[in-house]
Amino acid sequence: MKILFMGTPEFAMNSLKAIYESGEEIVGVVTTPDKPKGRGMVLTPSDVKKYALSVGLPVFQPQTLKDGAFLSTLEELKPELIIVVAYGRILPKYVLDFPRYGCINAHASILPKYRGAAPIQRSIIDGDKETGVSIMRMDVGLDTGDVMLVERVTIEENDNFEAVHDKLVLAGATGLLRAIEKFKKGEAVFTPQGDSFTYAEKITKADCLIDFNKRVQDVHNQIRGLSPIPVAFTKTPDGKILKVTRAHIVDYSSNSATGAVVLLEKGIYVKCLDGVISLDEVVPEGKGKMDAAAYINGRKIRVGDILG
Repeated sequence: MKILFMGTPEFAMNSLKAIYESGEEIVGVVTTPDKPKGRGMVLTPSDVKKYALSVGLPVFQPQTLKDGAFLSTLEELKPELIIVVAYGRILPKYVLDFPRYGCINAHASILPKYRGAAPIQRSIIDGDKETGVSIMRMDVGLDTGDVMLVERVTIEENDNFEAVHDKLVLAGATGLLRAIEKFKKGEAVFTPQGDSFTYAEKITKADCLIDFNKRVQDVHNQIRGLSPIPVAFTKTPDGKILKVTRAHIVDYSSNSATGAVVLLEKGIYVKCLDGVISLDEVVPEGKGKMDAAAYINGRKIRVGDILG
């Protein structure tokens, strides 16, 4: 089976690597154009491009797919299946219709839950105990296609975005390999998603501001769902931003106001609506990441301070 792979970030690169190492015939790799990064704004290739070039796969970086711009390349490559993982662009109908077996996508949620841009973060923030990767047939909608299979993973109590992301990387690669085998055996069956769905909106700065008036579990979910990027934050009494990269719920009683610092030990204990959370690792404004003890020793915070 001739496969064309389309993807951009590390999440996609791991799926490409698994497909390549399984011995499948990859006729080409499509990724987004190199982007300027760093202080020098140096043009930097995507993770997918770097891996593809390292194993000798042909790479294509079209500026646009609109108005048939990529049709001549498709006609040259003649892919029978297009696999899309976090490519970052909407595919026009002529691309979706070109391959014999269509286009399939690995989406990081159990569809139809969490269509859209931030399914991993939203799942953790919402307190889900399980997520997964859905392998679906793409259509002109956003994550609306029929689903072939789902690889499920457990979200543990203290898993953050990075931990769940890494689990889904493996699940996505496994799911795609299973899907390819089903196509080759003529066993590919797709199930419509139905009309009941949720949408995972892109994370904004407002999503990152911690509200200690919420339940302690909700605050904990927010912090871990946004760690290590883009990172939840609060504000200290002097108005400076304090990012929080790691926390845990503690068994500690307090009648203080929400947002109040109630204890300083190894962590910064802060009162929430129905409990207390310990901020264990922070990034003070203008500083690097440090554990809470180092921040406390710097005398930057006192019991009784109100955060938020």
